[in-house]
Amino acid sequence: MQELGRLEDLPEAYRAALAAQNLVPLWPSLRAVLPPGKPTPRTRPTCWSYQALRPLLLQAGALTPIERAERRVLVLANPGHGLEKMQASSTIYLGMQLLLPGERAPAHRHTPNAVRMIVEGEGAYTTVDGEKCPMQRGDLILTPTGVWHEHGHDGAQPVVWLDVLDLPLLYYMEASYVTEGRAQTVASEAAWQAYQHGGVVPAPMFERSVQAYPMLRYPWADVRKALETLAASRPQIEAVQLAYVNPETGADCQKILGYSALMLRAGEQLKLPARSTAVVFHQIEGGVEVSLEDHQFSLLEADTCCIPGYTQITLSNCSNDLPAFIFIADDAPLQKKLGIYEVRS
Repeated sequence: MQELGRLEDLPEAYRAALAAQNLVPLWPSLRAVLPPGKPTPRTRPTCWSYQALRPLLLQAGALTPIERAERRVLVLANPGHGLEKMQASSTIYLGMQLLLPGERAPAHRHTPNAVRMIVEGEGAYTTVDGEKCPMQRGDLILTPTGVWHEHGHDGAQPVVWLDVLDLPLLYYMEASYVTEGRAQTVASEAAWQAYQHGGVVPAPMFERSVQAYPMLRYPWADVRKALETLAASRPQIEAVQLAYVNPETGADCQKILGYSALMLRAGEQLKLPARSTAVVFHQIEGGVEVSLEDHQFSLLEADTCCIPGYTQITLSNCSNDLPAFIFIADDAPLQKKLGIYEVRS
C-alpha cells in the first residue's frame, strides 16, 4: 500500500489557510479512519471484578443519598476510550447500580435503550410503562427507548444490577436526553407471564399484539431451565446459547444491542470466531476463563469483561462438575442493519 503524504509535509502557510476556512486535508489521516484489513479498535480487553467494586458501590450508598444521585451507579469504563467517556465499547455503556432498602429511583424516560441484568438481592422492582417487574438474580429487564421507568425497593438487603445501554452511540449522534416524570400507576404486575411458553403468544380475538416491546421481563429461572433442556436434548450442539428476542416477531428484543445467555457444560471449552462486534461477558453462575491473544481473564460470579471486535475468544468452564452460565451483550443487531457485520474464522 502506497505511502501517503504527511500533514507536516505541507507548507505552514497552506495549513493555516486551510484552517481559516475550516478545511482539513484527508490524505494525511486517511489510514487512521480507513485502516487496511480491519478496524483499529480503541476498545481494550478489560475486566471488572465484582468483589473488588462491590465495597465501593456500597460505600457510594453511604456517601450519597438516592435523592442526590437519582441513579447511584458506578460506570464500568474502558480505558481505551478514556475513563471520562464512561463507555465500555464504542456503542455499549455498562454500570453497576445500587438500590438500598426503602429507596426509590424516580420515574424518567430517555432516548437510549437500556436493560437491567440483576446481580444480587431481592425485594426490588422496576416499573416499566406501568408494568411492575420484580428483580431477581439473573433476570433481564428491558427499559426501551422513550418508555417511562422507575425503581423501588421493598426488601431488606441491598439490590445491585448491571445496566447495559446504547448510550455511547446516541450521545455521539447528539440524540441522548432524559425527561423527568411523576410516579407511575401500576397497571400490571405479571404481563410478562403471558409469553413464558415457547411457540404461543396472546392473540385475543385472533389479533396479535402491536406493542413494540410486548415482553419486558425475562426471568432467569426460565432461561436457565431452557438452557439445561437444550443441552440435554441436543448433546451434539456446539454452543448451548439462547437469544433474548421479541416473542411476537422473533427479532432481537431491542434494535441496537443484542443479548443472549450461554451455558458451558462441565469442563467444556468453547472457541468463538472473530466477529466484527465488541462483546460483553457477564458471569451469572460458575466461573469461566476468557482467553484471547494477549489477555486472560478469570470470571467469577458477577464479574464482567469487554472484548474488542475482530478478536478470537476461547471460553473455558473452570468446573469439571458444574455448568457455567454467562450473559452476553453486543451490537450485532445494529451492525446487521448497517450491513457491516462480519464473522472471520
